[in-house]
Amino acid sequence: MKSPQSNEDIAKQIILKEINNVSTNSLIIKENGCSACHILFNLKDNMQISESDASDLLSQVLSDDPKLNDRFIEMVEKIHMKERMMGIPFSIKTREAKDKYIASNFKNLLAELSSDLINYGTDIVLRKLLASSIALQLAQNIGIDYHAAIEELYYYMRNNDQQTNESILEFINIFYSRVYKKD
Repeated sequence: MKSPQSNEDIAKQIILKEINNVSTNSLIIKENGCSACHILFNLKDNMQISESDASDLLSQVLSDDPKLNDRFIEMVEKIHMKERMMGIPFSIKTREAKDKYIASNFKNLLAELSSDLINYGTDIVLRKLLASSIALQLAQNIGIDYHAAIEELYYYMRNNDQQTNESILEFINIFYSRVYKKD
């Protein structure tokens, strides 16, 4: 008697199938859609699970299978960088060179944030992190690059100064109250 497949095995098959489909015909990614999101939503729909559960499962499967993880990132780079002509110099580097570049940027950003903490305080760093996160979300959802998204965000914030400032302050207050509750 054949044992039933685990959710991870089923997810792995779906992910692999969709990577193959996208790699064969990238036009199935609508307009400027996200190839990673395409995989995620196919996983969600095929397994009839929530987006959050699909995201966790995708991360787990990719973490457990380095070869599949490599194929996944190769697909993302092919669609988002090579075919869309974005990030070409990065996309043609070796995996080792890409990882070194990312590690360097990771360390530099943490050093910059640490310096900002010392020089300007926690509120400024939290505002900077919020703006970056919102701009990144906009870039992903709209299909534009990060620089354009940050400019769109700043434009919106300037035109809605009181509302956005109040929303940010409210978030910061809630954030700090939760941080201090845990101590």
